[in-house]
Amino acid sequence: MSTPKVVGEMSESRRWLVAIAGAVLTAGLIAPTSAVAQAADEPIQDPLPDPVQSGLGLTVEEFAQLPKTEPVPPPIDPRLMRHARINYLGEVPDGSGRLYVPDLNGKMYLIDHGTQHVYLDIGTLFAPDFFSGRGLGTGSGFMAFHPDFKRNGKLYTVHSENGAGLAKPTTWPSQPTPILHSVITEWTADDPAADTFSGTHREVVRIGFRGQVHAIQQIDFNPTARKGSRDYGVLYIASGDGGQGASTTGPQELDHPYGKLLRIDPLGTNGTGGQFGIPPDNPFAGDDGVLDEIYAIGMRDPHRFSWDSGAGNRMFLGHIGEHRIESVYDVRPGDNFGWSEREGPFAYKRGDPQCGVYPLPEDDEQYGYVYPVAAFDHNPPPGHPLCSDSGHAISGGFVYRGHDLPDLRGKYVFTDLVDGRIFYTEASEMRRGRPMAEIHELMVYNAAGERTTMQQLAGDARVDLRFGSDRDGELFLLAKANGKVWTVTGTKRFASCDVGHTRVSGTGGARSWSPVTPEKWQFRGDQVILAEAGVAPPGPRRPFEYAVLDKGPELTSTRIDAEVRLDTPVEVTNRDVIIVFGYRSDTRYYYAHLSTDNTIYPHNGIFVVNDADRLRIDDQWDEALSRGAEPAITDADWHDVRVVHCAGSGEIAVYVDGAREPLMTAVDPTFGSGRTGFGSFDNIGRAREFRVTGTAARG
Repeated sequence: MSTPKVVGEMSESRRWLVAIAGAVLTAGLIAPTSAVAQAADEPIQDPLPDPVQSGLGLTVEEFAQLPKTEPVPPPIDPRLMRHARINYLGEVPDGSGRLYVPDLNGKMYLIDHGTQHVYLDIGTLFAPDFFSGRGLGTGSGFMAFHPDFKRNGKLYTVHSENGAGLAKPTTWPSQPTPILHSVITEWTADDPAADTFSGTHREVVRIGFRGQVHAIQQIDFNPTARKGSRDYGVLYIASGDGGQGASTTGPQELDHPYGKLLRIDPLGTNGTGGQFGIPPDNPFAGDDGVLDEIYAIGMRDPHRFSWDSGAGNRMFLGHIGEHRIESVYDVRPGDNFGWSEREGPFAYKRGDPQCGVYPLPEDDEQYGYVYPVAAFDHNPPPGHPLCSDSGHAISGGFVYRGHDLPDLRGKYVFTDLVDGRIFYTEASEMRRGRPMAEIHELMVYNAAGERTTMQQLAGDARVDLRFGSDRDGELFLLAKANGKVWTVTGTKRFASCDVGHTRVSGTGGARSWSPVTPEKWQFRGDQVILAEAGVAPPGPRRPFEYAVLDKGPELTSTRIDAEVRLDTPVEVTNRDVIIVFGYRSDTRYYYAHLSTDNTIYPHNGIFVVNDADRLRIDDQWDEALSRGAEPAITDADWHDVRVVHCAGSGEIAVYVDGAREPLMTAVDPTFGSGRTGFGSFDNIGRAREFRVTGTAARG
């Protein structure tokens, strides 16, 4: 291999352009507060804000289940022991409506209007060298149909080989002592409309990797490119660092394909080895000592990329991080995403025993790194080995531009492929050089409209979840855990029930309320004031002091609107007030706890008291990290609070200060009706304009 050529050694004109771009981007990047305040030599313990819980959910319906398959050789890593290692769904670009689904264990499927069959058996054709039993991304990872497939019959696959396959020559010099090859093959079908492949094939690219992870991930064509445009028929190749970038500068070097996004013309001949061509507009085409095939550099594991069919046809890439950061990049030619000098918008230190991320250096702009337009972190729970797999990884998705899901339009949807959480950001907020877009976590509903999770639908805590899309932009979800595919059939707003039309207002005055301890309360105008802290009552652990609203009937579905204030001094970190609902008796009710402290179990959450100690039921509480929703109230000001309880579904949502998204959510069927109230544990506070709307309970 030739002497490595790093970004800093590129041509003077290109170096100047990259430096200027980097300075603009870095100047516009707003780092998280924790990163700014952290000392440069100390790892940042909580680099990024948690995703915001969205009140929006996806309704999914089972579409297909692919056959059970087995890796070769038999795996020893339980993460490879899946029902079917399906990892993508797309639509054949020939107008037939057929969908394609690759399985890493060797089969390439077509689903033709609900009927599935094997189109191409990669594992059998390349046996015994075919290799899928070691490493999470090995096997027949992807297939991509040429945009002119209907006429030319050409499609492309990528698969892994070892054994005798390692003796075959690679397109570029390999990493030292490779243990697998990633191979891109061109297939030419005799009849593009046939249900199974028959035709010829040839090898296009072969890359040797030293590790069993981070090889070639996705290969694909830009579906937004029009015939005759520069991007039409050009194949993009996401080539990882082979698992070596954490200890080397390889992804920064420009004379090899590792840690790069490559761009080739598969029908050309002037590329390395003569099996493909070089698009003349590639950013490094013609530069001495640089691979002409490179489109962007500085990547660890570029997992999935896609193009937004609107708003400039931008390309977004989901990038799996090393220790802490999962990123989404807006990709442009010549970009350098910084790995292994940067992990997301933070500095990375190779060989760091603390396996953390660090603040950017003051002179960061000189390097020209491009930073994410969205990112989330994964903080290891207490006691978790710092450098081990934390069980989180991003799988990039799509900007939704379809027609069936108007609430999703313009949103970039993606997943944490491991635990099955689904996220979105607004594509309009994902702008280079600006603060990163806020990430929202989507809920999931089954076909019956019941809230569920992808873990429940997949029957496994490790979901291995990816998005797919048809040519109209409609969405699918795929899970390796059970080999199932779901269609996204709709969206649903959490706790969006019609609560009813019985209204209770004008609740000021002592006659409207029944306090636990009347002498601790004051009633001034429309204000309900807990003026003296309560004391712990005997029996189950529950709020100490509250007043129940007697005015009006008991309600089933309920919405409470009020303004609340914490009168306990702000210096007290665990101060609180509560909103009571579904009240049946002193030991049977729900309450929403509004607190300054979100780091201990009894604070800042939704709870149920059912003749036993209060039980936390909200979705936001992370037991491993001992952290819940963002603190509801941190000052001495008045705050608008809304609590919605849908008796039929058990959905509960708490909103603060008019936010569109709920701060806290829960689903619990324990109490279907009851009264409402206001109080605290051992603090003081007040409510005003306490209004209730709901459905009167019968009998």
